[in-house]
Amino acid sequence: MVTTPAWTQGSGSNGSSLTLAGVNGSKSVQNPKPIVGKEVINRLSVVETGIYLPNTPLFGTDGIRGRVGDFLNAPLALQVGFWAGQVLKAQSGTTGPIILGQDSRNSSDMLAMALTAGLTSAGLEVWNLGLCPTPCVAYLTSVSEAIGGVMISASHNPPGDNGIKFFGSDGTKLPAVVQKLIEAGIRGQMDSGNGTGAWGHQYYRPELVADYAKALQLPLIYGNGTEELPLQGMRIVLDLAWGAAAMLAPEVFQALGAEIICLHDRPDGDRINVGCGSTHLDVLQSSVKAYNADMGFAFDGDADRVLGVDDRGRPIDGDYILYLWGHTLEQSGQLPDSTIVATVMSNLGFERAWEKLGGKLLRTPVGDQHVHAEMLRTGSMLGGEQSGHILCRHYGVTGDGVMTAIHLATVVRQNGGSLAQMVDESFQTYPQLLRNVRVEDRDRRMDWESCEPVQIAIDRATTAMGDQGRILVRASGTEPLIRVMVEAATAELANYWTDNLVRVVEQHLAA
Repeated sequence: MVTTPAWTQGSGSNGSSLTLAGVNGSKSVQNPKPIVGKEVINRLSVVETGIYLPNTPLFGTDGIRGRVGDFLNAPLALQVGFWAGQVLKAQSGTTGPIILGQDSRNSSDMLAMALTAGLTSAGLEVWNLGLCPTPCVAYLTSVSEAIGGVMISASHNPPGDNGIKFFGSDGTKLPAVVQKLIEAGIRGQMDSGNGTGAWGHQYYRPELVADYAKALQLPLIYGNGTEELPLQGMRIVLDLAWGAAAMLAPEVFQALGAEIICLHDRPDGDRINVGCGSTHLDVLQSSVKAYNADMGFAFDGDADRVLGVDDRGRPIDGDYILYLWGHTLEQSGQLPDSTIVATVMSNLGFERAWEKLGGKLLRTPVGDQHVHAEMLRTGSMLGGEQSGHILCRHYGVTGDGVMTAIHLATVVRQNGGSLAQMVDESFQTYPQLLRNVRVEDRDRRMDWESCEPVQIAIDRATTAMGDQGRILVRASGTEPLIRVMVEAATAELANYWTDNLVRVVEQHLAA
């Protein structure tokens, strides 16, 4: 059990309530410990500070994310921290700590300080972990007295971007209704009431990251039934993307017995995700072959996702990871109803191969929060995204790249063959093309579905392909992109309709 430091901030104030106007009607949540008077709320108002806020929601599929210096800046982070503190405190009815972590971006320190100022002004204690993976924040929040967690990261985005994502006391991402409450406060639609209160304090707690590392290792060390370490004798290449896993992941793999070769293995805010990591596998692919390694893993900037490379240098995406791990769990009776939860992006080849084994694949919209919600609704234990964001409720509360990688490596070692052999015996993918069209105008991007020429083009392509393929067009929730995905029985068909749809999107949305 993670506990608070011996000295804690005192409190003692009059009760008040948070009142929301204009978000799903009128709602009121009791807050037993108000923090600031109305005069301070007025000073923090959006209008008077001149903070730019887009007309579209601040919270996307993975929290608040954008180019630092545009709408994402220190004044906004201050208000995000303050209102998140108000809402989380009201939701929990207590003033437990907030656990805060960050990746290696140059802007992460600045945003951490602004968020901390907002959270402590809301009367909350902040435990600052420093550099750590996103799932570390989620795990420590779930096992401690914390009432919430916050991670500063833009995941796989380039160095100039950053983001803020919150977790509830159970370590899962905040539901949309709670995010709306926070945003309502930022937009001046919520009043915290009158009264004065105590200020919170920050504590630097990097030692807690070791607790997370131990939690990753224990199920494999004590669950393998032998005295050997679970990854003994394996040679594994790790691409750490100059990011949040640079220090932690090598220690975990080595503690499990693996021989490791590390790429891009220092925290570097100028180079995080640049030409490396889970979005650029070419260096890892060549390194796995050059070092005659058993496999390789590439993490993104905050290590909540991972992609693999087999011993022949071929990329292994989230669909293959789900199939291989799911098959192992199913054989040991740990996959209820033989069900895996995936998204609309997962390949038809994966779905049909899993069904051939007697399994069931449930699809959700893109976004790990949708996958997690469906897993909870159906009682499923394994789910994830093709992009490598994998959730296994046996071992964690959120998507975790390091956890996924060590378990997949263990599956391969227990199988006795190679990762390439296991992939060859799994399934063949349908030709699938994904093209990104950059649309800088946020409002136009998020409202793309109202563009009639694009809808006509989608309908025409869908009708033409019939049951020989499928189309998915969506706005990215994390980057200024419209994503166009076409999957078809033949590569020629996929290429033709992808080119057609991209031209229409470029003409009517990107122009």
